[in-house]
Amino acid sequence: MPNLSTTYAKLNLRTPVIVASAGITGTVERLQRCEENGAGAVVTKSLFQKEVCRIAPTPRFKIVKHENTFTLYSYEQASEFDPQEYAEFIFKAKQKLSIPVIASINCYTDDAWIEYSKLMEQAGADAIELNLSCPHGVHIMSGMDVIEEMVHTTKLVKSNVKIPVIPKMTPQSTNPGSDALRLDQAGADGLVMFNRFTGLDIDIEKEAPILHGGYAGHGGPWAIMYGLRWISAVAPKVKCSISASGGAMNGEDVVKYILAGASAVQVCTTVILNGYGVINKINKYLEEYMERKGYYTIDDFKGKVCSKILDMDSVDRTHWAVAKIDKEKCTSCSKCFTVCIYDAIEKDNGKFRVNQNCDGCGLCAELCPVKAISMVKRGEV
Repeated sequence: MPNLSTTYAKLNLRTPVIVASAGITGTVERLQRCEENGAGAVVTKSLFQKEVCRIAPTPRFKIVKHENTFTLYSYEQASEFDPQEYAEFIFKAKQKLSIPVIASINCYTDDAWIEYSKLMEQAGADAIELNLSCPHGVHIMSGMDVIEEMVHTTKLVKSNVKIPVIPKMTPQSTNPGSDALRLDQAGADGLVMFNRFTGLDIDIEKEAPILHGGYAGHGGPWAIMYGLRWISAVAPKVKCSISASGGAMNGEDVVKYILAGASAVQVCTTVILNGYGVINKINKYLEEYMERKGYYTIDDFKGKVCSKILDMDSVDRTHWAVAKIDKEKCTSCSKCFTVCIYDAIEKDNGKFRVNQNCDGCGLCAELCPVKAISMVKRGEV
């Protein structure tokens, strides 16, 4: 039987699946539902110093549909609790839950970071997640850019509490890899890579922003490749552990993040859209994957892909591939003909075939709706 336990930010988790900070972790009852459905840890909905953020507008969710994917566009804001109420919330959660409870805080002054952090520690929080990268607007100290503020705040909080301190990184940085290394050197016990992106959607008839009228957080399955790219680059270089966040919708996505070097994976959008039961489904997939691969622990495959990522000079640039169309499957939809920029697709007795112009790019095989096109070695056509 595979062992799903893992260590993240010095915390022992029964599974690498963490439920991220959001409305789904905003009450003790919801935290209990996370635990009952198999979560390894929970991050509570953020306590904000800025009081106006404690009142969320309605409606605040929008599913923005694209041709082949979607975005969860949201303006969920902060916990409605004030600092004392939030501390009581953490205290009650610790009485009810057996899994780690990570408190999330968002401040814009040094005094508040210190006050709120100490309050969370006194309330019994197992760790503190520094929500320095809220997609609704990062609070930047005078004279500091985002990474300078994150490094400064990480050091500040670390010097005032004894529990693990975990900065939540913004994806909107010119160099997330460098940022991660600096936060690691600043003493971070773990890193969350990443918070949601800040976005904007527009109603073209009203000619105005949708929902509440401002910028909002946006995420969805499309976001996972960004996280995979940076975690795989950072994981071999940092001492602290990494929690992936962004785009993990199912068990396969969680496996990908672990292969890239993450010790844990935060889920949010999938729980919001599919309910808490999706956590159990992810754990079950993870167990089945590990059994199939012969892995007993998470460490057996954590970061396994990192050494296999090729640099620019190592990529095989031989044009060995060419497209081949199965005329029995071809429905003459002409999709391949439409997208081929090499004029390599031509009609042949009502069907399509590939001529000598084929570059082997593979796009036609990806877009064929009936999978009638495959990529083969040159000379096999």
